[in-house]
Amino acid sequence: MEDCIFCKIINGDIPSYKVYEDEVVYAFLDISQATPGHTLVVPKHHVKDIFAYDADLAAQVFARLPKIARAIKASNPKIVGMNILNNNGKAAYQSVFHSHIHLLPRYADDKFSMTFIDNQEAYDEAKYQAVCDAIVAQLANENN
Repeated sequence: MEDCIFCKIINGDIPSYKVYEDEVVYAFLDISQATPGHTLVVPKHHVKDIFAYDADLAAQVFARLPKIARAIKASNPKIVGMNILNNNGKAAYQSVFHSHIHLLPRYADDKFSMTFIDNQEAYDEAKYQAVCDAIVAQLANENN
């Protein structure tokens, strides 16, 4: 896609700090470096978000994550964990609409944080089951 910043990075039109590349993905340091080593893994084929993946692309892209994650972790003995994040859609904080996966190394003293809100008090068995049934029905439709 011509206006896509990640496509331009993949094509070499915009410089990047490439850490890995093969026929399927291009991985490079995120310019923000939320923590040292923060890396983006992007499919070379332009795809907007996870909703546009097919099973083959998902298998190929996600199969490469452990190798890249292990290399990041091994690159710095201070790394004690890693978040793997994928934002899909503006409401989920996706800012570049070319699918990308954040590999975010974690350090004992980093200032990065995420908040997961606990809404379990708003759910009873019927509400959990209704949400579950709606998802299961969609999966059954997708398998047909």
